[in-house]
Amino acid sequence: MRKVTDSYTRYFNTKHKRVGPVFQGAFKAVHINNNEQLLHVSRYIHLNPLVSGVVRENDFLNFPWSSLGSYTNDKISTFVNTQLVLENFRNTQKYLEFVRDQADYGKRLEEIKHLTFE
Repeated sequence: MRKVTDSYTRYFNTKHKRVGPVFQGAFKAVHINNNEQLLHVSRYIHLNPLVSGVVRENDFLNFPWSSLGSYTNDKISTFVNTQLVLENFRNTQKYLEFVRDQADYGKRLEEIKHLTFE
């Protein structure tokens, strides 16, 4: 990832005649050790646009920059392999319920993250 971000930063800065970082903070990677971790990371990724306010609830499933549609709408994707995650659920609706189950909690955490002391 570092090579990708460094290369893109050099390209972007050259093209726009600027200097400095393009991305905020360093890329962080965490090794996923078990199936439970995989499911929670998948849910976190799919909830991210919703809890951060990038997309509204009614547009959540159709957000074009998310792979959630591949997991819930039986869309065939050559890029996304949903099998590892979906084999843990009876059907795609159960996976969607699993994801949505933490939406309110995620939104609350996002609110707390932006609180400041006055």
